[in-house]
Amino acid sequence: MKDPIIQLKGLTKQYGCLKAVDDLNLDVYKGEIFGLLGPNGAGKTTTILMMLGLTDPTSGTACVCGHNATSSPIKVKKKVGYMPDSVGFYDNMTALENLIYIGRLNGVPENELQTRAAGVLEIVGLAADKHKKTSAFSRGMKQRLGLADVLIKNPDVIILDEPTLGIDPTGVRDFLALIKQLSQKQGLTVLLSSHHLHHVQQVCDRVGIFVNGKLLAQGDIGALSGQLFGTDGHITSITVKQAITQPWLLEPELKQWEAIKQITINKNELEFTCSRDITPSLVRLFVEKEYDVIGVHQKNYGLDDIYQKYFESNRTEI
Repeated sequence: MKDPIIQLKGLTKQYGCLKAVDDLNLDVYKGEIFGLLGPNGAGKTTTILMMLGLTDPTSGTACVCGHNATSSPIKVKKKVGYMPDSVGFYDNMTALENLIYIGRLNGVPENELQTRAAGVLEIVGLAADKHKKTSAFSRGMKQRLGLADVLIKNPDVIILDEPTLGIDPTGVRDFLALIKQLSQKQGLTVLLSSHHLHHVQQVCDRVGIFVNGKLLAQGDIGALSGQLFGTDGHITSITVKQAITQPWLLEPELKQWEAIKQITINKNELEFTCSRDITPSLVRLFVEKEYDVIGVHQKNYGLDDIYQKYFESNRTEI
């Protein structure tokens, strides 16, 4: 595996007796979308500020794009685009004027400003609104303009802190689709901080579950589910046309299957708790035994299940 583009080692931030971030170790690789997931006050924003060199860690290091964020914050800022949870613009200026101004601040050559600003407005879907003053922009439009703000300097990494806050469901869907598109087409690395589980699950390749300053777990949804739910990580429900009478003749045979941990029967529905996914084998057996299968459902653990399980498991420790 290639060297990480973001590497946090033992990153800690302490305010008096409070550890806002506690010994954080995290690698994020080029081109992936990593979701930092946790409740408000978990330490996500403090972590981001240390990654940007905007606050110094008590101990540990944050290395971004090959630069130490504490000793070389300017070099990091040249490579990273940051969008906070609340984006501000000059209301008396148009979207294009705001972008050109930001481009100048970021050292974009004067002869490229107009073209680049118009280009990023096209990317974020605001080309038709470029001459509209930002005072007339909705929250969703301002978030898109904030993303254009970040993109105008051609960053290698973009960091988004609660980017979907206050946006309506349609706006959220479109914004997340745009993030995914940017990552895939431009190879951008994205660190997305949020407490909205569903939004993170929609777009992120991997997630880190962050509670009370500690990273409790990290990985993709499948890996986290396997770590947590282990032997009961796969549940298959099969519904047949005829009611199952007790004792069920197939039950002794199925209990011999190594993967099956539990069988629950409710009239014409059977639920199998398994250590791995054996749904095709179960369906095949039912058909061979001449049962009329009218429904098959697999339980897939989502991020909400995973988050709640981690939170409950660590409640006494945090």
